Amino acid sequence: MTQRLHLVFGGELVTPGENVFKNVDDIHVVGIFPDYARAYDAWKNEAQRTVDNAHMRYFIAHLHRLRDEKQAASSTEELG
Repeated sequence: MTQRLHLVFGGELVTPGENVFKNVDDIHVVGIFPDYARAYDAWKNEAQRTVDNAHMRYFIAHLHRLRDEKQAASSTEELG
């Protein structure tokens, strides 16, 4: 069975129109989830919790897309 991990994270942006965090040290990592449905539920909960702050944004990162097992090495592995 293929595992498709998802990371939910967010924080305050410099401006609501751009995806640039005001302070990366304050990024809130909600967690890693085993499927999109659970990640979406966590994302929705955090987004609704912070709805009054227009600068707060939460995202879902598809961790399973970061590594293609068919390639010999990823570009980051080639660096080290």
